[in-house]
Amino acid sequence: MVKRGDCQLKKIQAIIRPFLLDEIKIALVKVGVMGITVSEVRGFGRQKGHTEPLPHSESTVKFLAKILIEIVIKDEQADRVVDTIIAAVRTGEIGDGKIFVSPVEQVIRIRTGEKNLDAI
Repeated sequence: MVKRGDCQLKKIQAIIRPFLLDEIKIALVKVGVMGITVSEVRGFGRQKGHTEPLPHSESTVKFLAKILIEIVIKDEQADRVVDTIIAAVRTGEIGDGKIFVSPVEQVIRIRTGEKNLDAI
């Protein structure tokens, strides 16, 4: 059983603009990220999506296409990875995205049963 705090890993989730995926992938590999998970997602925030006129209605908010990147790394890599993401995707405009950093309690590689640092 792993005690809280023993794992020493962080999960970074970044929601970014889709056209920046290749740039961020290249930047993350350069700073030593061994793997990422990428999902196509849709949503809206302060940007409010975009509105379209509809018959019999003023308008409706449309979800915007975004990319969700998920990375699990050692604690000591977290600041560098966050800085790398920001440098790769910041345009200074509304809609640049968000980054979430969370502790990871446990990681298990299914194939081998390796755990925590050995599993990443």
